[in-house]
Amino acid sequence: MKMHRAEEIWLVISVGVLILSMVVTGYQAFAMDMAPPSHKETIDPQKVDETAPFDNPGVFQTEEGKYEVVMTLQIFSFTPNKIEVPAGSEVTFTMTSKDVVHGFQIAGTNVNAMVMPGHIQKITQTFEEPGEYLILCNEYCGAGHQMMSTTITVK
Repeated sequence: MKMHRAEEIWLVISVGVLILSMVVTGYQAFAMDMAPPSHKETIDPQKVDETAPFDNPGVFQTEEGKYEVVMTLQIFSFTPNKIEVPAGSEVTFTMTSKDVVHGFQIAGTNVNAMVMPGHIQKITQTFEEPGEYLILCNEYCGAGHQMMSTTITVK
């Protein structure tokens, strides 16, 4: 079978774009650790309040300059709803949902995660600049979704 020269060119270009896309995705997933969560850590969504560490949500200093924020997301609210950390802190958010799928986005940063019931989501961000950072639920979670927000105060 003989192909027209234009078909050969487009075939080579298409295969090249496909291979380039796979290489970029693989590099981001493995070298830059930007892969989707593996869902290895699970929790019973009906027993969140009884399961550590979610039985005591809050902000905890783990070592010098590093903090962990243990959060539960539930219909139209974040717990804890007031978060304060010093400037230059590396903050790891450990989250789960009690009810439905929620989004977790910190405006002005590249933090964007999906928090699902039954799964533990962890994401880390360093806050260099002092100020107030808005946290939004960016996954529709019900009729009061637009009111689901809180702030992080970086001093």
